[in-house]
Amino acid sequence: MTVRKAWIWVTVVAGAGLSFVMVLVIGVYLVAGNLANGVGQGAVGLAKGAVPAAYQTLVQKWGNLCSAINPALLAAQLYQESGFNPHAKSPAAAQGIAQFIPGTWATHGIDGDGDGDRDVWDPNDAIPSAAKYDCSLAKYVKDAPGDPTKNMLAAYNAGAYAVIKYGGVPPYRETQNYVKTITTLEESFAAPVGRVQPSQQAAGAIYYAQKKLGTPYLWGGNGTPDQGGRFDCSGLTKAAYESVGITLPRVANDQYNAGPHPERDELLPGDLVFFSDDLTNSRTIRHVGIYVGGGYMIDAPRTGAVIRFDPIDTPDYFGATRVTEDGAKALPTSV
Repeated sequence: MTVRKAWIWVTVVAGAGLSFVMVLVIGVYLVAGNLANGVGQGAVGLAKGAVPAAYQTLVQKWGNLCSAINPALLAAQLYQESGFNPHAKSPAAAQGIAQFIPGTWATHGIDGDGDGDRDVWDPNDAIPSAAKYDCSLAKYVKDAPGDPTKNMLAAYNAGAYAVIKYGGVPPYRETQNYVKTITTLEESFAAPVGRVQPSQQAAGAIYYAQKKLGTPYLWGGNGTPDQGGRFDCSGLTKAAYESVGITLPRVANDQYNAGPHPERDELLPGDLVFFSDDLTNSRTIRHVGIYVGGGYMIDAPRTGAVIRFDPIDTPDYFGATRVTEDGAKALPTSV
């Protein structure tokens, strides 16, 4: 379908109003019914580009250090802690890509690359040290009832003694939220081993976006009245999903982590589709749109253009995300 035909199509269906939405709803839910039991099981790999290429081999290797962790879980921790920034430093003096505090680093930091030093600022040391620390915590709480990985994460947040005392994840809201956050983010960093479940909110997000067709682009636009209701690319996708009760981060490269990543031939209407000049690093994503089917998306492309239909099969196509409510909630407010 050409872009011109797509415009003609939306003009016709726009007059149908709710019928357009119902077609989307019916289509999405029919697919949901067909795929509900289609998620497979298997070894955990990393989703395409989710971890910057400079760290992918390290995360894949050290994420398999013990049975309590996997590469996607380790990636989720690094993203949560620093956004893969090796120079990150917190107000609490946590340092580097894995955000070790000096006391913990002194005990658990290792010379991961064998160059004779232990440098908290060097990912070649810090990433192996993070995996080693996770596995050490898992050993401390190995006899506690419940899921070993969740117990390890709880020990990371609240200390091993609390996990042992309570016989599993302790009843601390902060700790329970941390465990849920990391295990949810894990789904975003893992390469799917089967079809990804459809989003129930997809039709509503598309309906919102299609009502904005023809609206002029505004860099930094959030669609507010003082901005004339205009959007940039990630402002549009954020508003579209906010209309169905899901709050996404403001920028495109963080929106990529709001759920699992379907393959190109598994895309469904409502998936977010992303574009980058570096196809090995999700942190370099520069554009996002909402997939509507037939190889097309609704997007706010650039200054001087309007919100419109555009093809997704371009050389800079990076990948897609099927937004989930839990996935969006798990994302850090700033990375």
